[in-house]
Amino acid sequence: MHIRNANQIYKEVLKDSEKFAIWITNKVGTIGFFAVIFFWTVFWLSWNMFAPPHLRFDPYPAFVLWLFISNMIQIFLMPLIMVGQNLESKHSEIRAETDYEVNLKAEKEIQQIQQELAEIKELIKVISQKQG
Repeated sequence: MHIRNANQIYKEVLKDSEKFAIWITNKVGTIGFFAVIFFWTVFWLSWNMFAPPHLRFDPYPAFVLWLFISNMIQIFLMPLIMVGQNLESKHSEIRAETDYEVNLKAEKEIQQIQQELAEIKELIKVISQKQG
């Protein structure tokens, strides 16, 4: 029985768009991405609250432009993240199937070894009886 490489199978079946979704999911789910969004938000809100009035571009307290951009980011990222999570779930299923195949192969090999040990034990018993 040939054991399949789950990671290789997974990579072979992915389309470029799916690879992109996984890449986005992996990047968005990092502390680095959180830090970028956090500091961008703090800077944006601080600038539009405390900068000289003639330099403010998104007036306090509404921050309409900030809300629009933030919502657009969420609208685009949410489906990509969901697709990425679904693909990661498929990868987990492939790995589980491969693990099952490995376990079946190991079980068959163990049974074969046990059978051979039983035969060796019988041979030793026969040999010891002939000598004794």
